[in-house]
Amino acid sequence: MKNFSGRVLFLDRADINTDEIIPAKYLTESSKEALKPYLLEDLNLKNFDPKTDIRDRSIVVARTNFGCGSSREHAPWAFEVNNINIVIASGFARIFRQNMFNCGMMAVELDSGTIDRLFKRYGRKETVISTDLDAGIFTVSDDMGTEIIPFQVSESDLAIVRAGGWVDYADKNY
Repeated sequence: MKNFSGRVLFLDRADINTDEIIPAKYLTESSKEALKPYLLEDLNLKNFDPKTDIRDRSIVVARTNFGCGSSREHAPWAFEVNNINIVIASGFARIFRQNMFNCGMMAVELDSGTIDRLFKRYGRKETVISTDLDAGIFTVSDDMGTEIIPFQVSESDLAIVRAGGWVDYADKNY
């Protein structure tokens, strides 16, 4: 199973689309690993530099409608090869969300008030989130303290994540 804890990359914008996650010009790459240097290359966000800001981050927190646009598995793959296995947002494009789970990764939806609070309290600070899948909680920590945030993911999605993705789940269960 993948790691779902680590340092947070805050992307304070709604409607981050799959072309911004991994530009279409890289979809001809022959391996997931080849996508690694291009993650979020075309994301236009004030004070964001993908060459430095992604390094050593394991979790993305963003606004609503994350992963909208073209349906492509390359978007989750680009996160995966950069060791970002969880995206937390107030909403996801349906296909992107399912592609995350199918790859053994997580797309966790929190209400917009909780997302707003995360950005206000932690968005400009070094922040770490630990994920407890069994308890359904995030432990969010910075230099000022710790906060526990509950989350819900369906049992079927959790089973796919625990198996390592849809293909591994299907191999074990069918």
